[in-house]
Amino acid sequence: MAKNTSNVSFRIDSDLKAQADTLFSQLGLNMTTAFNIFLRQAVREGCIPFDITINTPNTETIMALLEAEHIARDPSIRHYDDVEEALKELKS
Repeated sequence: MAKNTSNVSFRIDSDLKAQADTLFSQLGLNMTTAFNIFLRQAVREGCIPFDITINTPNTETIMALLEAEHIARDPSIRHYDDVEEALKELKS
């Protein structure tokens, strides 16, 4: 064990811990090593070493996606082979 180590204790969801244990084991790591890698990378980069985002689209985005799917499937709506063709019609 390295000199000057500290213990850290925190609570996590049991299922999440089991999934993480399985993943880290497949990578040849244990939980301690994985967290040390995370912490060293965070300190090295001066930030969380990955993007933290909410990947859930909001209502407006969901509605736009549904509209786009409708347009793509509707044979009565004109479709274009490329952007130039669409721009040409917009300018006319």
